[in-house]
Amino acid sequence: MNAKVSAFLSKHNFVQHIDIDTFAQALLSDMRKGINGEKSDEDMIRTWTNPPQNKVKNQKVIVIDAGGTNFRSCLVTFDAEGVPSISNMEKTSMPGIEKELSFKEFFDKFAENLEHLKNQADSIGFCFSYPTEIQKDGDGILLGFSKEVKAPEVVGKPIGKSLADALVEHGWNRPKRVSLLNDTVAALLAGAASGQKGVEYSSYIGFILGTGMNAAYIQPAIAGSKDFASSQIVVCESGKFCSVIQSDFDKDVDSKTTKPGTFFMEKGCSGAYLGPLSYSALTMAAKEGLLSAKVADKILALDKLTLIETSGFLLAPYDSENTLAKILSDCGTEEDYDVVFQILDAIVERSARYSATILAACVIQSGAGKLPSKPVCILCNGSTYHKTYKIFERVKGYLEEILTRQKGLYWDIIAVENDITLGAAIGGLIER
Repeated sequence: MNAKVSAFLSKHNFVQHIDIDTFAQALLSDMRKGINGEKSDEDMIRTWTNPPQNKVKNQKVIVIDAGGTNFRSCLVTFDAEGVPSISNMEKTSMPGIEKELSFKEFFDKFAENLEHLKNQADSIGFCFSYPTEIQKDGDGILLGFSKEVKAPEVVGKPIGKSLADALVEHGWNRPKRVSLLNDTVAALLAGAASGQKGVEYSSYIGFILGTGMNAAYIQPAIAGSKDFASSQIVVCESGKFCSVIQSDFDKDVDSKTTKPGTFFMEKGCSGAYLGPLSYSALTMAAKEGLLSAKVADKILALDKLTLIETSGFLLAPYDSENTLAKILSDCGTEEDYDVVFQILDAIVERSARYSATILAACVIQSGAGKLPSKPVCILCNGSTYHKTYKIFERVKGYLEEILTRQKGLYWDIIAVENDITLGAAIGGLIER
C-alpha cells in the first residue's frame, strides 16, 4: 500500500488487516453467550424450525419479502413434482423508508401492497429482514428496525398477527398462518432445498450481504438445554456485534444514522454504509492534503457517494461516466488515482474480512463440515456480496485459508436464483 495512504488510515484508526481467525474467536464467544442466554451483542434468535425433510408439493403460498430497500410480493405454486413457479410478482419501496409511519399506517401500506394477491392462498411466508423474536407458532415480535426504516410504534408488536388483522380490515379472509422468517433463514432454506443430485451437505448457512448484513446457521442440539433439546435454525443478527475497532470514518457515518452507537459490524461492511464510509474517508483525505488541490476541491464539492459509484470506480477507474473517475480524468494526477483507489479498496477489503469472519464463526459453531465429501452449504445472497469489487473472491480465499487449511473444515458457497422467494415460500408452509 502507498505509505501515505497507510499512514492516513492508521492516523484515523482504520484497521487495514483484521486477523480473521482471532476476530472469529471473539465473534464465537459472543454467539455462545447468546445461545446460553447470557448478555451478548448478537440476538441469536431461536426460530424453532429446521429445513423440511421432504419436498413441498401441490401447494400455494403468498410470499412477502420486506427488505432494506424494496417490498416484493408474489404467489409461489409448487407442482406435483415440487417444482416452484412464481407469479403475480410486484415490487415497491419498503414502507417507512421515505417517512416515519404510525403502526396503522405501516400495516395499511402492507395491505395496499398485497391487494393483487387477495385470498389467493391461505398461507403467507413473510420474509421480514429485521431483528425479530420468533415465536413457536411462527409469528415474530419486532425487536427493532435497522436499515433506516422509521416506524417506531411497530417495535415490540407481533408482526404476523398485525399483518393478518390489517388484511382482514382490507377485505381478506383471515390467513391460516403467517410465518415470519428472516432473509437469512430464507436463504438457508433455499440452499437446503436446492441440492444437486449426488451431493450431500452436513449443514446449512444463510448469509446476506446487501443493504444490510446478517447470517443464520443450524445450531446442533445441546444436552440439558431447554431451548436446544433438538437442533434448530438460529438467526445471529451479526450486524449488532460491536466489539470492532471504529475508525474516524465509522464514527462519522454512525453519528448520522437513525440509531447511532448500534450495529457497528453492519455499518462497517454492508451496502447501505460502504458508500458513506468512502465519502467520509475521501473528504478527510481531501482536507488533509492527500490529493492535489483541484481534485480535493471537486471531492469536497460532492454531497455524497454511493456504493455503486465507489465500487464502479474500483472496477473501472478510467470510465469517465463514473463520478470519481470523471473528477480524476478532468484534473487528477497518477498519484490521485492511486490514493483514491487504495482508500476505497481498503474499505471494501475490510468488508470482505468482516464477512469471512462471520461465515467462519458460523461454520465452526455448526459443528459440521468435518468431511470434504459433506461440506457445509453456504448460500450467499446480496448485491454487495456478488457485485462489489472483489468481495466474493476475497471471502472465498480467506475461508479457504482459515477454515480448510488451518482447521480442516469444508464448505461450499452456492447461489440460487430467486433464493429468498423460494426460501420464504418453504418457510411459509412449515407446519408447527
